[in-house]
Amino acid sequence: MTLTLYRLEGCPYCEFVVDTLEDLPLDFESVWVEGLHSKRNEVHEITGQRQVPALVDDAHGVSMSQSARIIEYLETTYGDATSPDEVELDF
Repeated sequence: MTLTLYRLEGCPYCEFVVDTLEDLPLDFESVWVEGLHSKRNEVHEITGQRQVPALVDDAHGVSMSQSARIIEYLETTYGDATSPDEVELDF
């Protein structure tokens, strides 16, 4: 599995994604990007946008940006969470 996270130093949204990756726990590669949007060509080529965080999951052929979407994807794809319909209640 190859997960690559494009991130910016000091970006709180990037850190939310890092926290999720570490909590799951998943191995990932960090790629630090430039502060100026105009210099984020590598991110633009992958996601069509210049914003970070951006995640590339080679195992599933997925690339995306926006921390909330990335976190939801990671939890759904790699987490062991069950849907509410699958939870058994013991009374």
